[in-house]
Formats: sequence, structure tokens, C-alpha cells
Amino acid sequence: MYLKQNLIDLGSPSEFWEYFEQISRIPRCSGEEEQIRDFIIREAKSLNFNAKIDKVGNLVIKIPSKSDNKSVKSVVLQCHMDMVCEKNKEIQHDFSKDPLKLKIVEIGGENWLTAEGTTLGADNGVGISYLLTLMKKINKGELVYNSLNLEFLFTVDEEVGLVGAFNIDKDLIKGKYLINLDSEEDDNFTIGCAGGMKTIGEIKIKYNKIEKEINPIPMKLSITGLLGGHSGVDIHRGRANAIKLMATILWKLHKDNFFALNSIQGGNRANAIPRECFVILFLLPDDYYPIMELFNKIKEETISRFSDIESNLEIKLQKLENFNDRKIFPDNLLKNLLHILYIMPNGPISMHLKIPDLVHTSTNLGSINIENDFLKIVTSQRSLEEISKVIICERIHALMKFAGRHIIIEHEGNYPGWEPDFNSELLKICSETFKELFDKDPNVRAIHAGLECGILKEHFPEMEAISIGPTVEGAHSPDERLRIRSVEKFWDYLIKLLDSIN
Repeated sequence: MYLKQNLIDLGSPSEFWEYFEQISRIPRCSGEEEQIRDFIIREAKSLNFNAKIDKVGNLVIKIPSKSDNKSVKSVVLQCHMDMVCEKNKEIQHDFSKDPLKLKIVEIGGENWLTAEGTTLGADNGVGISYLLTLMKKINKGELVYNSLNLEFLFTVDEEVGLVGAFNIDKDLIKGKYLINLDSEEDDNFTIGCAGGMKTIGEIKIKYNKIEKEINPIPMKLSITGLLGGHSGVDIHRGRANAIKLMATILWKLHKDNFFALNSIQGGNRANAIPRECFVILFLLPDDYYPIMELFNKIKEETISRFSDIESNLEIKLQKLENFNDRKIFPDNLLKNLLHILYIMPNGPISMHLKIPDLVHTSTNLGSINIENDFLKIVTSQRSLEEISKVIICERIHALMKFAGRHIIIEHEGNYPGWEPDFNSELLKICSETFKELFDKDPNVRAIHAGLECGILKEHFPEMEAISIGPTVEGAHSPDERLRIRSVEKFWDYLIKLLDSIN
């Protein structure tokens, strides 16, 4: 159902829900954070707190201690301002101006907040909302941390290469402790993460034209309805990759049959598992029925293979009416492309030898698109070990070379991992506070995803860091949802933690 009541009716703290509803109306795709940053600055100034921006657009709000004690501790609470802007194909939504359509759904007896057909932006809108709530309550005197220097850091472009963290002005923050609010399970503490890099191949397509006299039949092959998800934390869950499924189908169809390829488009982001892929191809009249028969067999096998996970998977091959674009890929490029995509590694490459169920190294085929007659393939590699990251990037690079001598291959967005420190003083305080509040120990872990903590610790080596947050599922996909009762649970923990540090 669409949300009829105000979000503030969902529980405590009401300010959190008020802010979350407000920021859900503000565009904040990566690279477009001006409006959300201006909103935060206006709020800070209205609460009598000073704001400072560095040259790349990172923002810090400082709330200095009122104590003269020299042992005052400085704490940085940090989130990122941008969100992944993904939507289902059939949804009409312009992220540059349209507010998100929020709704409550019940899953497994739990109430969740989600958005209609789009990402919710809880990653990392929850962090923004918690920090704004803290500011308001400190201003009102409802929360008092006289022995803490608080620095609320809002970074830019986390979702497209951790740009804000990489380029932060080192004079912007001074804290001893860094509390990142970008984790997504309220019982988990993250104290380490994978590093990553993108491998991108781009090749100019020198199109041929298919002869009109042979009466080619234009067809559209569509793969839709997949779960998708985050290419780090969801990479081991067995979810189908739409581009890999498409490559498998096309390779099998092309092995003993002829078709010509007009276009291919799948996925949008390196760090998301593609949910959809679309191809336009031409069949010859004599090949139509044999290929349709083979296609239906492959379709049935594919849907059966993923039936336990991908219950909404749809695969269609349909005739196109009034399609007049007769451009086709050269035969050699088509053959090379199908071989490359079919055999390209995708998913977990290895698991961690010491930490159960943790992916050590992975690769994700994130997107394939044609722009201005250039075919562009974007992949993302992650690893907890630098040498393993380099090796899998080199493997993808070597494979892409088979596209031909004209392909241009680049590596972008290289960022470091974050080595876990199980003896950290901050981790001890966080764990003891959690045990005191919930009468159980937290799960302390590393994750197979990139977090800004690793980069910020490179800039500030003496800083101790931890990443925490309420429960969010399906980040980077239109299935993204925020567990409603987790918001209050995490808030109670956060203010108790600041009390403990104070």
C-alpha cells in the first residue's frame, strides 16, 4: 500500500522519520548532492551549528565540547549523501525531480519501509536522518555530550567510487574515533572490508548492414524480473546476473544457428548485480522456427535452474514491428563478444579461509551498453587482499583482449580494503555498550564490500573506526527496504554509545 500517514507515526525517534520523509523528496543521485547538502546546511544553521565544505563537496557540522577538560574525546559520525538511483523498467520516475513514493510492506511478519519501483535511499539516508536528529536533540538540550567534540561528516559520491572519502580535505575533521553509519544489520559491527577496482572495456563498432532483400526478422530478447542487489554483500547469494544469462542464451543459440546482433543493453552500475538485459537481433525466415524451438528449451532450463531464487524471472523473445534500423555487429565481433561474455568469471572467486561465509575475492559483470557506436563493458572486482584483487582484474583484462586489437581497456576507481583491528579501544566500547543494552554480544565481522572507513583510515592512520547501522535489505535495487522496528533499536544504541564514550 502507498503510505498515507506521516512517517512520524512509525515510532521513535519521530525526528528521524520526519527527516527521512523530507530527504526522500530531495534528489540525491551520485554527482547531484547539491540540494541535499544545502538542506543539511540550512538545518544546521537553524540549530546554531557551523557548517564547512571542502573542495569536492564533503560537508562537516561541528558541535564542540563545552568542557575545559583536556581529555575531551573527538568523535566523527559519518554517512554519505548520495544514493543509488535504480528503478524497474516499467516505472515512470525521474530521480532528478520526482519524490520517492514511500510505502509500508509486511514481509515475514515484519513491517518494512520501501519505495514503489525504485531504490529507497536508506543507503545512506538513514545516516543523514540520524545525524540530523542528533543535531536537533542536542540543540534542544535533550541530549548532552559535554565531554565530546562531535563532528558530523557527510561525504559525496560514495556510490560511484568513494570520491568524497578519497579527496577529503585532511583539515576537515580531527576525531580520534570514526563511527560510520553505513552498515545494514543492526546486530553487526563491521571492522573491515574489501578493496575494489573496475575493469572497463570499450570498442568502436564498425557496423555492417543486413540486407533487406533476405527479409530479416527483427526480434527483441528480454530478461527481466531478477532480484539484482549489491555486487559485494549479495554476490554470494546465488542471484542470477541478467547479462550472464543473456550471454548464455545467445551463445547457445548462436552455436549452431545464424542470427545478427543489432544492439545489447544490460545493467546500469558496476556495483549492482544486473536485473535486466535486452537484445535486438535479426533472424532469417528459414531459421525462425528452429531457433524459437531451441530458445523455448533454453528458456525452460534457465527458469528451472533459478526457480528457488529468482521466482519472478521472465525471458521473452518477440517479433518487433516496424523496426527499420538495419545495423548489425560484424560477424567476428559478435563471435568474440559472445565467447567473452559466456566465459567471463562472475560471482565469488574464492572464500576467506579463516572467516566463515565471507567472500574473499569476487567479480561482477555490471553493465553492457552501446553509446555513440561504442560498446562498453563495465565490471567490478573486489578482494580482501590487494594481490588477489590485482590478479582477478588482470584475468578480466586478458579476457577482454579477445574482443580484438581495437578494444581499449582501463582500470578505474581503485580503493583499498580495511584491515580488521580486533583490539581496538573503540570496538571494546561499542561491544560493551551493546552487551549492556541488549544482553548479548554483537556479531563482529568484515564484509565483502567497499566502505569509506578504509580510505578515511588511510588519510587518518591514528583514527579508530567502526561501521554500524539499522537493518536495510536489498540495497542498490528497487527491492531496498528498511526494517521499521530496527530504527528505534539502533537509535537507542547510538545514543547509549555516545554516552559511553562521553
